[in-house]
This record gives sequence, C-alpha cells and structure tokens, in this order.
Amino acid sequence: MKSLFKNQDRHPQWQGTPAADWRDWRWQMRHSLKTLEQFSRLYNMSDEETLGFSVHEQFQVRTTPYYASLVNVADPEDPIRKIFMPHAAELVSAYQEMEDPLAEEINAKTPRLIHRYADRVLFLVTDVCGVYCRFCTRKHFTGSNEAMVSGKDYETSLEYIRQHPGIREVLLSGGDPLTVSNTQLEKVLKDLRDIEHVEIIRIGSRMPVVNPMRLTPELGRILRKYAPVFLMSHFSHPRELTTDAVQGLAHLIDCGIPVFNQMVLLNGVNNHPALIQALSRRLLYARVKPYYMFQCDPSKGTDHLRTSVDHSLEIQRELWGHLSGLAMPSLALDLPGGGGKVGLVPNFETGSSENRRSFRGFDGVEADYISPPMSLMKVPSDVMVYEKEWFNLKNAKTAFHSSGLPEAAETGASAEAASTL
Repeated sequence: MKSLFKNQDRHPQWQGTPAADWRDWRWQMRHSLKTLEQFSRLYNMSDEETLGFSVHEQFQVRTTPYYASLVNVADPEDPIRKIFMPHAAELVSAYQEMEDPLAEEINAKTPRLIHRYADRVLFLVTDVCGVYCRFCTRKHFTGSNEAMVSGKDYETSLEYIRQHPGIREVLLSGGDPLTVSNTQLEKVLKDLRDIEHVEIIRIGSRMPVVNPMRLTPELGRILRKYAPVFLMSHFSHPRELTTDAVQGLAHLIDCGIPVFNQMVLLNGVNNHPALIQALSRRLLYARVKPYYMFQCDPSKGTDHLRTSVDHSLEIQRELWGHLSGLAMPSLALDLPGGGGKVGLVPNFETGSSENRRSFRGFDGVEADYISPPMSLMKVPSDVMVYEKEWFNLKNAKTAFHSSGLPEAAETGASAEAASTL
C-alpha cells in the first residue's frame, strides 16, 4: 500500500544541522524563529506579513524550524504558513473580536485553574507554546512569558481540585503542557494521581504537530505510569502528518495512550471537504481518532481566518455518508461569553407529526421514523444505583464550599446524596 505519509524535508537553512540536533526537541525550541529578520531568511515576505510583524507585540510570533520547513515557500498562500505567520489582517476587526472569547477569566478559580464544566477543570500549567498559532483563543494568556506555573499558583490549584470531589477530570493545557520537561510533567501527573477522585487526565498539545521529536518512548512510559491519560492532538492539515509526526504518535499509542484529534476550521487553510477527509483518513491510519472540528473562536485578529457557520455546515454535510463514522469529527463551536460547546449537525429532517418524523438522507433517500409514544418510556430499574453519582457530577461546581464541606441540597435531593460520591 502506498504510504499516506511523507518525509519532511528541511528548509535549506538547516540542511547542515547535525541529525542529533535536528531530532532534539529542546534544540527545536531553542532555535525557534521569532523575528522578522529570521523569517525573511526563509521566505519572501509580503508587505502584509511584514506589517504583521511590526505590530506583533499584541501576540507573539514563534515557530520551530521543523514546522517552518513544512511550508511550500513557492506558494505565498501556503496553508501552513497562514497558521503561524502574522498578517496585517489581524489589525482589522470587521465582525466579532473578543479578548477572552470563552470567558475563561470569569470561571478562573485560581490564576491557572478554570472550572467551567461541572466534572472537569482546565489546568494551565504553562503559557509557552512551540508555535503561536494566529487563531489562538487564549491570546490574553499564551505567550506572556510566565512559563511553568509558579509554586503558589500550583499549590492553590491542586488544593482547589482536592476540595472539590465532583471534579473527575483534569485537562492540562496552557500554552502547551508538552513544552515543559519530563520531570516537571511527571510531577504534575503524580500530584494529580494522588487526588483520589481524579479519574481522567487529558493533555492538550500541538507539539505532535510542530515538534514531534518531543514524543519519545520515555514520554510514553511516563504517561503510561499515570494512566488513564489521554492526549488531545491538534492537527489541522494533512501535510502536518509527516512520518516524524506519525512515528512520534506511535511511541505514545504503543504505550496504551489514546490519542484524539481536535482541529479548527480555518479560512484558506483547511475549509474544504477534500482536505478534511484527507486529514481524517490519515489520522485514523495513524491510530488517532478525529474528535472535534471546531468553529474558530472570535479572539482578537482572527476575522480573516474564521469560516462562516453556514460554510462549515456545508463542509460537514458533504462529508456525511462519504466518510467513515470513525473518521467523522464532530462539528462544534464554543459559545462566546463562556456558554460552552454547541454541537452542529446537518438538518436532514423534512417534517414531523405526532410520533412520526420524516427525513431525507445525504444521498436523497427519504424515510419516516415512527417512535413509540412518550407514555411508554420506562425508567431503568437500577437507576438508583447511579443517581447519587449523577447528582454530584452535575453539581460539582456548586455543591461544595471552598472548604470542601457540602452545601445544603436545594434541588429536592437528600443531604446524603449531596455529600456521597
């Protein structure tokens, strides 16, 4: 079978770099490109890109040599180039622009901990990334040069998690958690595993995309030690799935680490069903589940990169039925203002009456689905076994004071249910 993945060629700038250096993820970080002068050595910079650098203090510029080498320098509209290259269009706000589009500061319980959803928290362990994507939703925090979370913020964040037994999942984010050392990362994982009620740890990272040398067998062994740990990768274009990236992912997957991918739909980058199917099929072949296809958040300077919701739905509808369900990512957007995720699906329903609903499928086949009446719906006989657990999950943010003591239950459930996990 012809390989779906290609070797990545280095830009001539680094042809003479020893292989041991090139394959060292720390070398990639130390030699990141950050200035207009550095970028001008690699690319013919347009006036718009140059102007983007002149005002980039509103959001830093950075890319690794590895990721910079993925760009087709002969194509000024190269999709990967658009991901990390600043542009004058970032200065134009024509539609919607927000400093903190997901209202994370409202839900911040410590400077580094966000508690938006009842059963899980977001732990910002660092503000550093391997590449500063121009569509970043967390520009108010990422790249602020604070690096690894400080001792005080770290301890208060852990204490908040300890005091809220309804928190079952911790998402490590930032910045990029895989930019910290193995020693630092393992300390975070160990401290979280020492909290009895934490069940799942997720790590959101672009390092598999922009610096796959970070994904070593040693990292795989560390993550396996503190399983279950899930890696959420962020591949957004099929050309990002090089042999280096796939081999790095295999180091983790072979250690039993499940990998899910979250991509963002971007104007002029990947907003076509041909690109999405190519990315999704290649991800599956690399044993990575395509998970989310996100609408781009309206953070500052992203109007030119955002797709319309109607366009995104058109892309999804065209994929529907032509792409394996395993390969189909869920289209969703995060409501501006902190309202959480909203799923978007094509509307195939053509009408309804009483218990009958009518549909027209992706290929034009029409059919009715007749439901049993609601009056026949039964409650499962063993639901009581799980109701207390469900109550505590739904009320994880509100059922406990900072001291960890249960509040009086005011929802009709018993005090016993409010304090039992």
